[in-house]
Amino acid sequence: MSLLRIRASLLDPALRCQWALVNDERLDQGSEAVVGEGLIADLPRHAGRVQLVIPAAQVLITRAHLPQAARRNVGSVLAFAVEEQTAGDPDANQVSWLGTAGDHDVLAVVDKAGLARWRAALDAVGVHGYEVHGEALMLPWAPGEWSLAWNGSEGFVRSGELEAAATDCGDHATPPLLLRLMLDEAAATGASPAAIALYTTAPGAAPDAEAWTRQLGVAMRLAGPWDWRTAPSGTGVCLTQERQRWRAFAGLPARLRPAGWILGTALAIHAAALVVDWTSLASEQSALRQQMESRFRRVFPDAVAVADPALQMRRKLAEARHAAGQSDSGDFLPMIEQVATATTDLPAGAVRTLSYEDGRLTLELASVDAAGLSRVAARLMQAGLSVELPPASTGATSATVVMTVRAA
Repeated sequence: MSLLRIRASLLDPALRCQWALVNDERLDQGSEAVVGEGLIADLPRHAGRVQLVIPAAQVLITRAHLPQAARRNVGSVLAFAVEEQTAGDPDANQVSWLGTAGDHDVLAVVDKAGLARWRAALDAVGVHGYEVHGEALMLPWAPGEWSLAWNGSEGFVRSGELEAAATDCGDHATPPLLLRLMLDEAAATGASPAAIALYTTAPGAAPDAEAWTRQLGVAMRLAGPWDWRTAPSGTGVCLTQERQRWRAFAGLPARLRPAGWILGTALAIHAAALVVDWTSLASEQSALRQQMESRFRRVFPDAVAVADPALQMRRKLAEARHAAGQSDSGDFLPMIEQVATATTDLPAGAVRTLSYEDGRLTLELASVDAAGLSRVAARLMQAGLSVELPPASTGATSATVVMTVRAA
């Protein structure tokens, strides 16, 4: 069976993409892929299986404690469960339950609007029934060991069967800071890896393994090149499953007509169970909101009305920090520090102008290519900020682009 993989950047308009067409049955034996890049309308047709691959930096994998019933939900209940980690509007994220790690639930968070753009674009060209995968969870992994994909300056690390994260920058002799912090956190809980398998994603990207080993305190093992296009078909964890095509069952309705009444009865029972389940989830959501409102009123008994307890709590927290002489994440200095870190590798003079107003920074950038803009936006989003780019931001490098950064 043929397998079509499509790399989809949720930060870019759903117009162009990279893709790879491989033989699903021979992929594990090292079969070569037919690769390409171009308009979505020119994608290969009639593939037996389709995977939509989201870049590692655009998938946040985090832990939470969830009620049993909430694990089946892909909507607002899960989005509220990771609100503190995302520090943004829950409705802006699509959150999926991946499984459990110890006594924690593992959740994957992606941008809902960006994923919706790709869904609409793929539907328009007749691509349906695809799996959505995070690139980081396609990286090979073995128990007791971590895996790192590295392109020479940045990459991503897979630290467990369901857990992974994008790294910050490093170089040939210096490992990324985020990797050091992850190892320190693992050491504090007694979960340090025995070694880190390092896979290169670009020619000549292999770092000095001995220097990295000395600085990290964990053995680095060069594992060779890795490419999402030719990753084994059985690797990875599906984030969501789009609607399936039942082409193989064409003509079955006529043959199965005698079972129609049985099917109708089963559907009726299923519908009744679905209503009960929906009512239970709605009740849990209402209880969570009442709990949030109750806590807000206990802390701020003088509040006249509570319309959005989470938002109002964040605003009160900002006011309290300002009253105590402390800065908030929406103040100018913390935001400009994050922006300065994210734009370090841009060419000199790339930032033309910068303005700040009420928790919002507006940058005018010039002579920055689409890849550079994507890197800056991804780093700002990982730092907990909200980034807005105009659709034309993926054009020529000579264009002037206005980027808006907000405190999430």
